[in-house]
Amino acid sequence: MGTGVEVSPSLHPTGGRTAGAAIVVGALGVVFGDIGTSPIYTIQTVFNPGDPHPVPISPDNVYGVVSLIFWSVMIIVTLTYITLVMRADNDGEGGIMALITLLRRLAGKRGGRTATLLAGLGIFGAALFFGDSMITPAISVLSAVEGLKIVQPGLEELIVPITAVIIIGLFSVQRRGTAAVGRLFGPVMILWFGTIGILGVSGIVRHPEILKALSPTYALSFMVGHFGIAFFALAAIVLAVTGAEALYADMGHFGRKAITRGWLGLVLPACALSYLGQGALILGDESTVGSPFFLLAPGWARLPLVLLATAATVIASQAVITGAYSVASQAAQLGYLPRLRIAHTSESTIGQIYVPWINWVLMISVLTLVFAFRSSAALAYAFGMAVTATISITTLVFFYLARIKWHTPLWLVLLGAVPLLAVDAMFLSANMTKLVHGAWLPLLIGLTAFTVMSTWARGRDVVTRAREEKEGPLRAFVDELQHHEPPLTRVPGTAVFLNRGKETAPLAMRANVEHNRVLHEHVVILSIDTLPVPRVPDVSRTEIDALGYAEDGIIHVTAHFGYMETPNIPATLRLLDPAQTEGRISVANASYFLSKIELKRGPAPTMAQWRKRLFIATSYITADAAEYFGLPGQRTVIMGERVEV
Repeated sequence: MGTGVEVSPSLHPTGGRTAGAAIVVGALGVVFGDIGTSPIYTIQTVFNPGDPHPVPISPDNVYGVVSLIFWSVMIIVTLTYITLVMRADNDGEGGIMALITLLRRLAGKRGGRTATLLAGLGIFGAALFFGDSMITPAISVLSAVEGLKIVQPGLEELIVPITAVIIIGLFSVQRRGTAAVGRLFGPVMILWFGTIGILGVSGIVRHPEILKALSPTYALSFMVGHFGIAFFALAAIVLAVTGAEALYADMGHFGRKAITRGWLGLVLPACALSYLGQGALILGDESTVGSPFFLLAPGWARLPLVLLATAATVIASQAVITGAYSVASQAAQLGYLPRLRIAHTSESTIGQIYVPWINWVLMISVLTLVFAFRSSAALAYAFGMAVTATISITTLVFFYLARIKWHTPLWLVLLGAVPLLAVDAMFLSANMTKLVHGAWLPLLIGLTAFTVMSTWARGRDVVTRAREEKEGPLRAFVDELQHHEPPLTRVPGTAVFLNRGKETAPLAMRANVEHNRVLHEHVVILSIDTLPVPRVPDVSRTEIDALGYAEDGIIHVTAHFGYMETPNIPATLRLLDPAQTEGRISVANASYFLSKIELKRGPAPTMAQWRKRLFIATSYITADAAEYFGLPGQRTVIMGERVEV
């Protein structure tokens, strides 16, 4: 019986929606915060004298660095993401989790070992995003508040405390959602991009020869003629493309066309002008290299610029924090994390969610980074590794799908993949040279998150097999109910037993029959089917199987949900067609039965002992099932069963 849900990927040239002015403004406020605040710290990091491999200040190097920044942005953001990667979507949704679902489906159909391996690599990329979510708020807010020492050097000691207060405030208001302040994001970011563009022009006017850096020959001559310097500079230049993944991840909210228009129409020109203006400023006065972004502004405008930069970096942080919620939610839906408590913070915008556990872990991590590194320059060494690794994985997976899934000619795939992956590899290898200087941090965070996610997926499979043995076949169990001795007592009302599928019997139902000897007059065995699509329309939400015993009041219902949705069981049951249930199901008075599993380490060699401990420890953050599924607490019965891992 078909579900009526289209789960195949599609290529939507326009992102699946029109790009009106309101949508473009919304995209400017949410999508571009991270990449749009990169001009604050990128050039000063490249020329930072405290860098283990500093770039000497000279006119040739300034031209080379600015040209390399511009063309890196053009190649990675404009070409790789805007032109290519964003054409691939999973039912309109983008981001690395969308690519993972496409790979999982490909591996399932063909059993491809390569697709499975790349899906695992994609999970590592998603794990690295959690590292990005910790580093971005720290480096962004720190870099903005550091402008205070330009306004008043005596305020330098207050930079870290002020940053910590802003971060605590930012995470503390997350539970309220972004709906209330979201309307301000777009206008603030438009003001931000307009400001940095104008300041860039003011620098260019003073030294218009910097415009020569727009020629790729300066980037190439810098790489070829000064390779020993340029190679190490790539580890800082990559900061100019931080946030590129956000353009793809947020595609489902705004559409490719709106993001493309926002990028080409405002963000790219503003950032390019800012980089050119900073380069021009350094050409005229090498002493400005310590903070060229803020020194572009006249003295009277620097304090307002610091305040505007702080607002912009808070918005950038908000975007990546929200992204972390989405990635965690989608990972839980796909079986890579336990079920987490998720709160929807907007009635009108389905993508606005709040995940408390992720929120507080991120806050503690960000504060730890701020107090440990104490400057944006020190954090920059760590930041680039997460960015380059994620971009490389995304590019690799995209071209694999282009060849295997969409049958793009091999010569065309190689024509695009070889040079783009070579650029990614160059950035990645340059950041590897910073391992001992902080680049180890995002790798450690990514490896830790990847270990947790892969262990949970493996442990979940082990528990599933153990449960299947205890549950037994569903149809055989229903057959037994008809011939149970002594006959079961049928009590009035509707009982809903949540189950993992319709192949096995719910443990709670089996225990209720064996120990209480009762069965409700109307029984619904309900299972949740998470499809590899973001959302499922209500018309395709439910699927009924009478199991051959509809006249006895026993039916099975499969509820289909997308990986970006949080299931609500009572609301789902109200969607059932009364004609199919003969109007006998009373959702208002139904009793809900849940099977709770108590995990225990066993002797079977299913996993290494340390992974068993990790799996059981991870299970403790699992959200309360009744709350997660929207069940009324006073009408929910929980029955337990012990399972060895």
